Amino acid sequence: MLNRIWLGFFLIAFIACLYQATLGGHPEVVASAVEASFKAARTSVEIALGLAGLLCFWLGLFHIAEKAGLIEKMAWMLAPLFRRLMPEVPAGHPAIGSVTMNLAANMLGLDNAATPLGLKAMKDLQTLNPVPDTATNAQILFLVLNTASVTLVPVTVFLYRAQFGATNPASVFVPILITTTVGTLAGLLMVAWIQKLKLLDRVVMAYAAGLAALMGLVVASVLTAPPEMLGVRSAFVGNLLLLSIIVVFLLAGWRKGVDVYDAFITGAKQGFEVAVGLVPFLVAMLVAVAIFRASGAMDVLLSGVATVFTWLGANTDFVPALPTAIMKSLSGSGARALMIETIQTYGVDSFPARVAAIIQGSSETTLYVLAVYFGSVGIRKERHALACGLFADLVAIVVAILVAYWFFH
Repeated sequence: MLNRIWLGFFLIAFIACLYQATLGGHPEVVASAVEASFKAARTSVEIALGLAGLLCFWLGLFHIAEKAGLIEKMAWMLAPLFRRLMPEVPAGHPAIGSVTMNLAANMLGLDNAATPLGLKAMKDLQTLNPVPDTATNAQILFLVLNTASVTLVPVTVFLYRAQFGATNPASVFVPILITTTVGTLAGLLMVAWIQKLKLLDRVVMAYAAGLAALMGLVVASVLTAPPEMLGVRSAFVGNLLLLSIIVVFLLAGWRKGVDVYDAFITGAKQGFEVAVGLVPFLVAMLVAVAIFRASGAMDVLLSGVATVFTWLGANTDFVPALPTAIMKSLSGSGARALMIETIQTYGVDSFPARVAAIIQGSSETTLYVLAVYFGSVGIRKERHALACGLFADLVAIVVAILVAYWFFH
């Protein structure tokens, strides 16, 4: 799918350039498209290298968290919930532990740890699968929760916003938290409805009440501000929570006897490797999108969408963020590139850029995760996994737009 989309950017841009150069009377558009490709390629490298320091810092902190056993603690806390959401998995089965550890790692933003833990969880669940090429209920629930899991620390989005000079990089923290929570609940409810899970269990309700209380406390701390100060208060709460997380990680490591400095250095060494690894993905998508925009095709597409929403009587300020929303379910690197392109075009603190950042930070890439996780165990029939995952994505996109209007418009 991504292969076709990427190729489509270039082909449509080429056709648009030919049309404008011949019938439209604007031959200069060809030179503009080529220049845009050179600029985007150069910018891709600058962005990746600029992120290296920030990635080193956070990967170092996350390594301390891993060594301190924070993932295991979160897994232990979540285990009773998943024993009820996955009734076909026997009590004490290794799958319960690996599933909860994966989701705990996702919640902490430990991407490097989350992927191998997720693959292990899928393999553990596969040992209980009576039809190896068809996804079980437990595997489907796990995948949907994985793609829409609540992210308590959306550090990557903050890093990109800081890289482009945002006044308050963490101002989107609370909007992301609201969006990812609602999206996750939507995915869970859809799966529960199809699989006829009993959510009115006292343990499940207790976890739901705890999550609601936590989110309510964070949101209430922001909503006490006047309407015009919501963005500022969100930035304050987000920065305070980030600073608190840094201190908690360090203290947890120190309390467990971890050599926090050496652990930090070990984790931080991965930062430069991760930054360099981003370059090919950024170059591929940013160049394609830059040519697509320079050809005028992007403007035609967004104008058409804006016309529809104008006809419906809706405000259209969010429309430039829709490419990120559409790409998010298909490709994480593609959505990241489109978010960056939106930031570069409209400004990092513009409304479209903030909407794109909220969307980027509020969910995973459904099609990619489905392909990798199911593919790792040979599942070819995903049943209702894709539909539930895309439903959660759609809910998250709608909520992201509404929350952005609430906080920033």
